[in-house]
Amino acid sequence: MATGMEIDEDSESNKGSMWVLDQKLDQPMDEEAGRLRNMYREKKFSALLLLRLAFQSLGVVYGDLGTSPLYVFYNTFPHGIKDPEDVIGALSLIIYSLTLIPLLKYVFVVCRANDSGQGGTFALYSLLCRHAKVKTIPNQHRTDEELTTYSRSTFHEQSFAAKTKRWLERHTFRKNALLMLVLVGTCMVIGDGILTPAISVLSAAGGIKVDHPSMSNGVVVVVAVVILVGLFSMQHYGTDKVGWLFAPIVLLWFLLIGGIGLLNIWKYDSSVLKAFSPVYIYRYFKRGGRDGWTSLGGIMLSITGTEALFADLAHFPVSAVQIAFTVVVFPCLLLAYSGQAAYLMNHRDHVVDAFYRSIPESIYWPVFIVATAAAIVASQATISATFSIIKQALALGCFPRVKVVHTSKKFLGQIYIPDINWILMILCIAVTAGFKNQSQIGNAYGTAVVIVMLVTTLLMILIMILVWRCHWILVLIFTGLSLVVECTYFSAVLFKVDQGGWVPLVIAAAFLLIMYVWHYGTVKRYEFEMHSKVSMAWILGLGPSLGLVRVPGIGLVYTELASGVPHIFSHFVTNLPAIHSVVVFVCVKYLPVYTVPEEERFLVKRIGPKNFHMFRCVARYGYKDLHKKDEDFEKKLFDNLFMFVRLEAMMEGCSDSDEYSLYGPQTVQSIDCLLNNNGNTTSSNTGLSMSSVDSIVPVRSPLHVNNTVGSSSQISCQTEADELEFLNCCRDAGVVHILGNTVVRARRESKFYKKIAVDYIYAFLRKICRENSVIFNVPHESLLNVGQVFYV
Repeated sequence: MATGMEIDEDSESNKGSMWVLDQKLDQPMDEEAGRLRNMYREKKFSALLLLRLAFQSLGVVYGDLGTSPLYVFYNTFPHGIKDPEDVIGALSLIIYSLTLIPLLKYVFVVCRANDSGQGGTFALYSLLCRHAKVKTIPNQHRTDEELTTYSRSTFHEQSFAAKTKRWLERHTFRKNALLMLVLVGTCMVIGDGILTPAISVLSAAGGIKVDHPSMSNGVVVVVAVVILVGLFSMQHYGTDKVGWLFAPIVLLWFLLIGGIGLLNIWKYDSSVLKAFSPVYIYRYFKRGGRDGWTSLGGIMLSITGTEALFADLAHFPVSAVQIAFTVVVFPCLLLAYSGQAAYLMNHRDHVVDAFYRSIPESIYWPVFIVATAAAIVASQATISATFSIIKQALALGCFPRVKVVHTSKKFLGQIYIPDINWILMILCIAVTAGFKNQSQIGNAYGTAVVIVMLVTTLLMILIMILVWRCHWILVLIFTGLSLVVECTYFSAVLFKVDQGGWVPLVIAAAFLLIMYVWHYGTVKRYEFEMHSKVSMAWILGLGPSLGLVRVPGIGLVYTELASGVPHIFSHFVTNLPAIHSVVVFVCVKYLPVYTVPEEERFLVKRIGPKNFHMFRCVARYGYKDLHKKDEDFEKKLFDNLFMFVRLEAMMEGCSDSDEYSLYGPQTVQSIDCLLNNNGNTTSSNTGLSMSSVDSIVPVRSPLHVNNTVGSSSQISCQTEADELEFLNCCRDAGVVHILGNTVVRARRESKFYKKIAVDYIYAFLRKICRENSVIFNVPHESLLNVGQVFYV
């Protein structure tokens, strides 16, 4: 027995001793959860339900894309229109940009790369982490792969996908490069969260000046700033209370801009429809030269919001998003831009306020009100997406711990992050008041958007190879078309870096520095935990009392390790030779899945012999889940611990042979023994040694298991009752939460930049971020911090 226990928990040979209950013991899925999961997986929908979801998606998904007509033509021609043919050329570019990027690339290709309904760069990254070992914090265990939400495909060893997987996994540099790519995309999305409200609200507020030409631009800026302050101040209420207004507002907005566009085509110049011929794109560049090329930065604003389309996919099936775009959004946008172009053919000097000047006078103020409301909706969607992606970065260990608040009991994805909200507001107001015009903000906006699109394209290449296993020709076609369009736009926005395009680069660089340094510190802290963890031989050498005074109560030792005994335990018992009667090592970890079902959240494991009374409990979360201030967490933890003890006793009752080894196959027969109504036992090489070091059970409660397991289980039942009584007594005696307070320092011989990053930036972030005790909602009277310092 002792020999078996000394085997390292992480060794390959010991993996056989890990076991899980068979899938047939899973609890029936809750009806609502089942309905949503079916929805995410694109099961059959009734036509009425699909239309309703398509209508609702307008308010959440398409607000940002729909407000682009407010500022596209002004940013395309900031110095005026020299030739009417330029208007047709610009319109042709807008038409084909909308067709190639939002319609073909995103709506019909990228949206299908969702992670069980979740979109955005982190969803793509989580898919890649499940299909290749590219996660930089290697805290995953093979039992994680048996989650119902952990879906992945396998491929032949000699396939192109397998070769690509091995190429990615071979070097740490490639894993870090992939993570850096995701972080760059994330930082640009945060930049969108700052620039979208600025340009949308400022453009909408600019309508006041059209009706009052004598009004100064400063008044428009003040009005925009007041709206922005109100918008960010209302974030803590969440979108649930006013979200029902979003879809009608955006639908009305699309119908208005489409109708006004149709009217202007008929009223001013229907010849603009010849822009559907790509010949005018060639003529536009030939005539405009470098000025025509740089104007692409303004044209690109017509497809801003496309990334938000993918990031906000969570609550709607792909088919509903596709219907909304093809039936409402796409035709209305084409009509809106064509109508503005028709108006500009006859009023070239009105390009600054092309949208508002093209509105019929009789409906000017109603359209102004709807435009302002649509701009607020578009801003709200982008701000919510920013909160969501920062939450995902936090789950990945790439962002300092911040307070995350649920704003809705119905929708898990609706969150509010106070610290980030006020930072966004300050930066957004600074951008609005600093630039004071749409042109420079538009240049900044275009830079952020095109970089996010390039990141998505590069991630999609890996998705098509590893997840979809597409033929290399299809991958090449998608890559070629996407990169030709996006690199063309990227080259155009580079010309405008000095005209406002530097803003998202500075913002992204600041956030990237924060995220990378924090992730570096997190990885180094985890590596220290892994390398300095206590061996099982040392634990066994302490004996049943662990060589210490065992005081009444339960000690919850929080650790980042999902296996092994953490160093803080030995550090604690060395300095204070007393420990609680029951010790539970608690690991809260996030997996590359969007959610972990409640019934599969906890894994429980016994460490050492029974008389040691040491356990491990791993609480698993997805990147959309929130380990919130939940007083039930401790109760659920103990419920699962007690259930583990009961199941352990029952499984021991099934085994009446001594020939079961630690490395026996994990088959269904052991579970069948548990369910046997006749009291028979099975004595094949499928048994389980529950007194092993590494017995792990995903506890699902309640389990309806017959108690008639046979006479051999009577002793184990008595043992079970004794241990449960002992655990209850210890729980009543008190629970103490033991947290490690690890301080990271750079070695004396380290490079100066490493010292700055670790000793100053990371130390500062650790100081201002929320403590683990606050995140875990640990009461101060039962908290015990164990400090330790290590050098990297």
